[in-house]
Amino acid sequence: MAEAHSAVAFSFQITHEGWDVNLDREVLHLVWQSGIRSWKKKVARFGNSIHNGVYPGHYRYLCLLIGIATAVHFNGYNVPLNLTNRLLHLLPGSSLLWQMAACILTSLFYWLTAIYMLRYILKLLLMYKGWMYESRARGSQVSLKTKIWFSLLKIFSGWNTPKLYSYQGSLPRLPLPSLQDTMERYLRSVKPLLPEEKYQRMEKLAEEFQNGIGKKLQWYLVLKSWWATNYVSDWWEEYVYLRGRSALMINSNFYGIDALFMHHTKNQAARAASSIYSVLVFRRLIERQELEPIRIQGVVPLCSWQYERTFNTTRIPGIETDKICHWSDSNHIIVYHKGRYFKVIIYKGRILKPCELQV
Repeated sequence: MAEAHSAVAFSFQITHEGWDVNLDREVLHLVWQSGIRSWKKKVARFGNSIHNGVYPGHYRYLCLLIGIATAVHFNGYNVPLNLTNRLLHLLPGSSLLWQMAACILTSLFYWLTAIYMLRYILKLLLMYKGWMYESRARGSQVSLKTKIWFSLLKIFSGWNTPKLYSYQGSLPRLPLPSLQDTMERYLRSVKPLLPEEKYQRMEKLAEEFQNGIGKKLQWYLVLKSWWATNYVSDWWEEYVYLRGRSALMINSNFYGIDALFMHHTKNQAARAASSIYSVLVFRRLIERQELEPIRIQGVVPLCSWQYERTFNTTRIPGIETDKICHWSDSNHIIVYHKGRYFKVIIYKGRILKPCELQV
């Protein structure tokens, strides 16, 4: 009970002498810092969501459009589609204030239209895969088609500096290959591994599958590909990853080390603290979306959703299938030492420095 009382920030008692109110300022300060940190993260996420939602557009282009629409309207000209005057008929007045409001709404409409057009053009450009199959050998020539595609992609994606998840709305869906193409690729992959007799038997089995249940399964994939951006990711996670019963330590877990060839100190606690601090700085970059997305040759973006559950995530074991739990925030880590687990606080208003973590 003593530990429970020490964790209470506010206590209230009524005695024969009157009221007795006790405040633990240290606990209240920690609660205040936690609240401030939570609100800072919410504000940052809200700003990042807006930035990603309007990418590749930018707010400065909206301000520019407002200035142009206002100048055009007050000089007696009409914007395309005469949208400003049409909006004025719908607004409750025609004073200077309402005219400015109509100009702002007109600019907002054109700005959002341009953003969605740019995102759709980006998605169409990213569907081109011919550049992947061209030779990279010395002296080889890149085709004119790929050069034009590369230039257009660089132009349409260079309007604004992307954040970590800025390209997510512009990435194309995972293409679904035909059943015949899948069977042909499968047979090509197993042919070097099987003797002739077994390969002929495999050809017959592939033909039976293609003409039988394969058509039904392919139709299920087609239906899913219509409403899912990736028709295989959630099924892969559920049936291959979470239902896998093999040992996690050697098959799924990842690890990191502080250095391969150079150790600044032989103190294990100091090296562990430095590694933890570096990882926490990287986590902060992900949370603030200050990392730029990975882009092949600096142009072709890759999906960034794999960063979402890098931290604050654990896999809870089950009998037949496990489940993944993800928290939006965490201010501690777990340290395993000599058969015991320790909870180590890593955030007190800021990320603790390596020397503080070491102590």
